Amino acid sequence: MKHTPFVLTFISLAILGGCNKAPDVEQSAKIENAATQIAVMPPVAKKVPYEMSIHGDTRIDNYYWMRDDERKDPEVLSYLEAENAYTDAMLAHTKTLQTRLFEELKGRIQKDDDSVPVKNGDYYYSSQTRGDNEYATYVRSSDFAGTDQQVILDVNELAKEHDYYAVSGLDVSPNGNLMAYGEDTVSRRIYDIKIKDLSTGKLLEDTLKGTNGSVVWANDNKTLYYIKKDLQTLLGYQVYRHTLGTPQSDDELVYEETDTSYYMGISKSKDDSEIYIWHSSTTASGVSVLSADDVNAKPKRLIEREADLEYGISKLGNTYYIVTNLNAVNFQLMKVDIDKAGDKANWQTVIPARDNIKLEGIDLFNDYLVYQQREMGQSTIIARNLTTGKEIPLSFNDSAYTISTYGNNDLNSDTLRVYYTSMTTPASSYNVNLATGNKTLLKQQKVLGDFSADNYASERIFVTARDGIKVPVSLVYRKDMFKKEGTNPLLQYGYGSYGATMDPTFSSARLSLLDRGFVFAIAHIRGSQMLGRPWYEDGKLLTKKNTFNDFVDVTKALVEQKYGAKDKIFAQGGSAGGLLMGAVANQAPELYKGMVAAVPFVDVVTTMLDASIPLTTNEYGEWGNPNEKEYYEYMLSYSPYDQVSKQDYPNMLVTTGLHDSQVQYFEPAKWVAKLRDYKTDDNKLLFKIDMEAGHGGASGRFKRLEDTALNYAFMLDLAGVNK
Repeated sequence: MKHTPFVLTFISLAILGGCNKAPDVEQSAKIENAATQIAVMPPVAKKVPYEMSIHGDTRIDNYYWMRDDERKDPEVLSYLEAENAYTDAMLAHTKTLQTRLFEELKGRIQKDDDSVPVKNGDYYYSSQTRGDNEYATYVRSSDFAGTDQQVILDVNELAKEHDYYAVSGLDVSPNGNLMAYGEDTVSRRIYDIKIKDLSTGKLLEDTLKGTNGSVVWANDNKTLYYIKKDLQTLLGYQVYRHTLGTPQSDDELVYEETDTSYYMGISKSKDDSEIYIWHSSTTASGVSVLSADDVNAKPKRLIEREADLEYGISKLGNTYYIVTNLNAVNFQLMKVDIDKAGDKANWQTVIPARDNIKLEGIDLFNDYLVYQQREMGQSTIIARNLTTGKEIPLSFNDSAYTISTYGNNDLNSDTLRVYYTSMTTPASSYNVNLATGNKTLLKQQKVLGDFSADNYASERIFVTARDGIKVPVSLVYRKDMFKKEGTNPLLQYGYGSYGATMDPTFSSARLSLLDRGFVFAIAHIRGSQMLGRPWYEDGKLLTKKNTFNDFVDVTKALVEQKYGAKDKIFAQGGSAGGLLMGAVANQAPELYKGMVAAVPFVDVVTTMLDASIPLTTNEYGEWGNPNEKEYYEYMLSYSPYDQVSKQDYPNMLVTTGLHDSQVQYFEPAKWVAKLRDYKTDDNKLLFKIDMEAGHGGASGRFKRLEDTALNYAFMLDLAGVNK
């Protein structure tokens, strides 16, 4: 691989561009022209045929050599750096636009900001951002007003010595004296748990390595439970009990998951009496229970696991409330006395199964049951008085919005904390009186500059897919720049996997597109649960292609209905949404001017055949197990990497992180190399690798804005919008 001359040439250009703080027009033209010359010489990866055979079928992977689990191979790193240099050169002419966009994005953010305090125990907890700090500072106070604030964790101080830094699972002991938190300095989502004495500000000697970052305290204030990860597959599979002041090697194994299709979580009941170990696959779930008062307790499964049975429990007094799909595709709510919970025959219906309404979750108070449900794509919250049975729905005026509950830790409360946003309404926190339904706005995200929600409009429409199914689409645009004449550039976003529903939310960054005439659309395609659980089931396993077909059909409909100009349609997706981008690029490349694929899962078959790759076995229920021929053939038929063909492709910007734990960097690296070899067009194919970050991208709030500015500049430039 001969990338050195290319890299040196690019570095020379960068130096040349930096010699004069105010280069004249002629010099700028020379720099841009030199970058253009480099642009005709993209990195060309060598081919080393690697043969893979199964089910009588043989595939040749010419770029398998790019896999380096240690991320230290000089040849691989050299290739990735060359791709970065090429991308920088190809986008050099957009640097001014990128800078302008970054300043816009940053300029809308209130630098000094505080979250709404949440009460937990005797304290109110919140987070703060200040000035140009990249990270939050966590504080607490004895009252909501914050009159005696105490800093409990300044992430900016912790992050100083690291290129990447993330904290997870802040959890304070029941007596309020100690706080556990996880830290990740590599971006592999493997956390070391630290324990901080909040009275002295000092760390205890205890450090718990190789965890998923979350803990639960027992009620003695010196025992905690945590989940340990398999460092190869990255699956959390063991629950340990740790006693403060003892080495991690002495920790007691409390629970071990032997089925690699399951993952785990831990939590505590709202009344602090029980600790729960959650075990879930993509098709089944359950819980094991321990006493929070007995530090020698052994976990007991509520019921034995069953294929395709999902349930979760919430405790109120001596009763479990159970959200379950037992005889209910869209889930129902049941309840049972705790001492009779092990027999499903004792479970009693509270909210019955409904064909067109999906029960999404509940929140319990001593006097109220709050439940969230979704009908025709819209999620709503309803409060029920447990004594009178009277119900109060919470209503908002937007055509499509996102609503959820959070921070409701007090069983005795008659107030519900709610989060609300829409594509035109910034993130808002409300307190809701459960007796009356009256809402009190506590805070709405402040958008600096000249933002006015009245300048924008959002819509929820349904379009017909090729099989007759109606697919919901959420749209937003700036009123004075949208004529519905088929002249606006349009960015269509999608995900469509794992049952994850991409509800419409506000984005201050997105305003930079809308204010330049873009329409933004979310295609709520199958594979999510936008229209209930069947919407998910119809977009996974052997029906996965519905996800891709829906996205393509939404694009065609939006052009036909003149929401976007047919020669200015862009698509964006990340992770499993990156798989969507790859499949759509293979199926209908002519529809898109450009695509942005972030951390894309594109080598589906090879990854799912390799149980050593993180999270593989846990996802057989989502994609299928290619060791079975039927699934192998179906997955192969849509796998973006395997289906690259000799055809024209859209302009593409592909991004990844070297340390990505969810989608390994070598998947997009191989995909880009193969696309370069096969594609028959002269469109841009750019690959940007963050050599420090992982699946979630950069860890700092402003560094993330730089990434967004790059993505936007790529699309705006292609759309001919350079202002």
